[in-house]
Formats: sequence, structure tokens, C-alpha cells
Amino acid sequence: MTTTTPVTYTHPSVLAGIAAGADWADPTMDPTLIDWTTRQAHAAIPFTVIDGRPVNPCQQTPVRYGRNELGHWGEQLCADALVSLTDTSGHRWILLIERADGHGWALPGGYVDPGETPGHAAARELAEETGLTIPHATWAIEPPRYVPDPRASDEAWMVTVLARTHLGTYAAGTFPAIAHADDAAQAAWIRADTYDALTAHLPCCDIFAAHRPLLTSALNPANL
Repeated sequence: MTTTTPVTYTHPSVLAGIAAGADWADPTMDPTLIDWTTRQAHAAIPFTVIDGRPVNPCQQTPVRYGRNELGHWGEQLCADALVSLTDTSGHRWILLIERADGHGWALPGGYVDPGETPGHAAARELAEETGLTIPHATWAIEPPRYVPDPRASDEAWMVTVLARTHLGTYAAGTFPAIAHADDAAQAAWIRADTYDALTAHLPCCDIFAAHRPLLTSALNPANL
């Protein structure tokens, strides 16, 4: 009979963030010291705690103990902005960023700050990463969903809320101006009539693994 030793791992970048006092990383190394009753009460997706340690509610990962590449113990709530427009030929385009961490192309997005709504977080992250501000946009806010993030562990995982808005029809050369910043290596409008069309029009790399199911679903004609 073969037995497997549970893997314990926290990425050095997380440890460096803790040492630097980064706000995205829980400072405690021992999750049993966290007030899990409060975190469970505010969780977007319910999860259990066993012997003072959180348990991923949706996925068993290769890392049983520790945070892998994520800074937050348990659930980290995020918001992602799906901004689309149509050109005069009827083709749909969406705004994506190439992540500066090398994980590929993704929707603009990030952590929901304490006291912030997911819709406000999505708009804030959109502005921070692409320079695009759309104060009068109407956002459709979707239910929270688990993110199959390759950086997750059994004790640290991502949940996101997708905020969608459509800007209308634009002629070629008149798309809203964008400029990458913050966590983005570049930002671009990418043609995205379907998910396959999106991946075919990427200038390089691939879609961030954590966003593939989300974008596959969002770009399905049945969901538009």
C-alpha cells in the first residue's frame, strides 16, 4: 500500500510579503490563531474549519498545509471587471491585462478591500490596472464563484465576483484609451466573439489559468 505525505508549502514571496508588512498577506503563520468564526460568517462561499485550520470548500490541491502562493488564510474575496464593446462590424472586444507575474492574460481585478463592495472593487481595480474610468457605467454583478487558481492550497483559496458592463458601439480607432499600470505588464482590447476567438487574438502568452473557466462561461453566447 502506498501512502502519500501531505505537502506543506508557503511560497517565499508570501513570506517576504509578511516580513515587509504587505496588506495582502495575513501576518500570522499559525492559522489556528485566527478568528475563524468571524471569517466564516463573512465568507462568500461557506467553508469548514478543522482543528483550527481552514479547508478549501471546492478543490483538493497538491498543497495540503500552508498558503502556497496566496497571502490570505482561507477565502480571499476578489472582484474582476469584464468590460466589453462592439465594433461597427458587430464584433465584440473585451479589455484584458497581461499580468506582470507571468501568469498570462486576465481580466482586470483584485482584492475586495474591507468595507468595499465587489462592484466598487472591480471599478477601482479597472482604473488602477488599465487607466480606464467609467463613472457612469451600469454594472451587472454576478454571484460569487470559486476560482481554480494554480496558486491556491487546501488552506488558502480565491473566490471572485464578476462585474460586467458593455460600453456600446465604437468605430475602429476610437476605442476608449487605456494604459497599463499597477500589476499589469500591458493592457489591450482583444477581439472576443467567443472564447476560442479570444485566445486566437491574444498577442502573446495564454489566458491566466484561474480565469479560463470564468471567461469560457462569460463568452458563451447563451450567457450574453
